[in-house]
Amino acid sequence: MKFMRAIVIALVLVGGFYFHTTTHHNSAAPSILNDLGNPGKVETVEAVGPPSFDAEEENNISVYRKVLPSVVNITSRTVEFDFFYGEVPQQGQGSGFVIDKQGHILTNYHVVQGAQQVEVTFADRKKYKAQIVGTDPSHDLAIIQIKGASMTPAVLADSKTLAVGQKVFAIGNPFGLSGTMTRGIISSIRPVRGPDGNFVDEAIQTDAAINPGNSGGPLLNAHGEVIGINTFILSQVGQSSGIGFAIPINAAKAVLNDLITLGRVRRPSLGVRTLPIAPELADQLGLASDSGVLIMVVSPGGAAERAGLRGGNERAFIGNVPILVGGDLIISIDGHEVVDQQDIARIMNNHRAGDTVKVVAWRGKKKMDFSVTLGEARERT
Repeated sequence: MKFMRAIVIALVLVGGFYFHTTTHHNSAAPSILNDLGNPGKVETVEAVGPPSFDAEEENNISVYRKVLPSVVNITSRTVEFDFFYGEVPQQGQGSGFVIDKQGHILTNYHVVQGAQQVEVTFADRKKYKAQIVGTDPSHDLAIIQIKGASMTPAVLADSKTLAVGQKVFAIGNPFGLSGTMTRGIISSIRPVRGPDGNFVDEAIQTDAAINPGNSGGPLLNAHGEVIGINTFILSQVGQSSGIGFAIPINAAKAVLNDLITLGRVRRPSLGVRTLPIAPELADQLGLASDSGVLIMVVSPGGAAERAGLRGGNERAFIGNVPILVGGDLIISIDGHEVVDQQDIARIMNNHRAGDTVKVVAWRGKKKMDFSVTLGEARERT
């Protein structure tokens, strides 16, 4: 009897323990799920309506949508020779933009330099084979052309009216990422020399992010008009450091006709070799002006010689460097003061071969005016 009682008590205790643990476990489960969140009922905060943009954002979007159909990704393919592997195909990328409905596209010369094949890709991913129409290596400009496409030309602005602090946009294909837009301001407008030695007069410096692949793409004003061609950056790491440069669009517009019709630029030349004059040297030589460029040599049959300008006729030395003195001292061209060869280069950039310019020079103590019809330079001088 006692044995049966013990069994009953044991069963009651076991049953009570089981009931207690299972009911508490089950009742705790909803609490834990509530603490962790019910996966079937996630509560989020939803926007009431479609997003609205402020005036600045609206302008950014408007510029992007307006210009994107005109911007292209340019892929150039070249073949280089390797001593071990023979001919090795190489591929480069850059940007460009459509300038007319005939399919002409403006870009940098270094984007297509040496290319055997050029391919253009639009924002809608349509691809076209392109041909190189004209190149201007000294100004890092090139024109390529595609056919058979419906194109939207970009609007070209006047880069004479630019101002430091002006808002700008860059659209291109940095690192092959097509249709990328960045924004910044004009940081400076200054003459610079590019990594390939090309001199850019009044280059547009900007802090808008420009990276490899942006070369040849448009730099735009707030109206979506092209003010420059993005061309190179100053960086120790090969990526944007906030100092990028663009060729002013007016420099490109001045040579577009030559590039499209002749395939090259009729670069103007005075046909002279000159020496910049400082006050100390002017005093030593007994010149009538303490600044200007002294003509040492005139090219036979060149523009200066035809106009009656004279070169040097007496040998002298600056240190150990031989020079020729006794020639005419140029002090201005077309009303612009001339103090060195870069001043002549800037003035020539605004002219083509065949243009006539007014040159003012001293011959001894006599100031003279010359009307010079510019010749065509075989190489930049």
